[in-house]
Amino acid sequence: MKNLAQHIKLCIEFFTRIPIPYDKDGDATKSQSDLANAAIAFPIVGFLIGALTATIWLISSYFLPALPAAGIAIAFGLILTGALHEDGLSDCADGLGGNVSKKRALEIMRDSRIGTYGSAALILTIGLRWTGLASLDLWAGFIGLIIAHMIGRTAIVIPLSFSKYVRSQGLASTVSTGVDKNSFYLIITIAALMALALGLWQGLVAFAFAMLAATLTMLWLNKRIGGYTGDGLGAIEQVAEITALFVFVACAT
Repeated sequence: MKNLAQHIKLCIEFFTRIPIPYDKDGDATKSQSDLANAAIAFPIVGFLIGALTATIWLISSYFLPALPAAGIAIAFGLILTGALHEDGLSDCADGLGGNVSKKRALEIMRDSRIGTYGSAALILTIGLRWTGLASLDLWAGFIGLIIAHMIGRTAIVIPLSFSKYVRSQGLASTVSTGVDKNSFYLIITIAALMALALGLWQGLVAFAFAMLAATLTMLWLNKRIGGYTGDGLGAIEQVAEITALFVFVACAT
């Protein structure tokens, strides 16, 4: 349990802007730690991010129509996470949107400037989640947000288990050691049970489709650049999160 608590602290500090206090020895929780060792906490921290975002959706919906309430919830999520995964998605879109070599794509992805493909990707990821959430009723949106965020972070373990890190250094170097297969199956099982408990059959269907979408995105990255980068992990999270949310939208129509 102590190790799990440390894993959760590490993931909260990495995935969010929530300040984590320093340990007694003066080292930050995430100092030189390998984030891959804390992957068991990915679904848990995803659940916490989703629960906070869903609470903002719930509160806003009592005072505002669905569309602005959804916008406030999405904006809160961006602030809470520092738009970590959105930034990765936009960089990935810029690098891989054009017909360029692997070397050039990696150079573009590292460039902090945003281009046409990256801008379009941001508009799409925010717009799809915004309109998707606004189309759901109060409690479907509440549960859908929690499950989508939980599944999005869980999906990151797919490339960590079945692909490789293609840079010599970078933000994703903290997970470059990967996740072994036994840990992968344990994490996936935990996340699937969480999705089932929260959303019943809809949660399980959302989990299945999101994992498929994340796997296809990983295979595309493997084909284009030979593996994953930190930006690629952000893209996979966003694809899985949107897919999961839209399963709830589809079930509601």
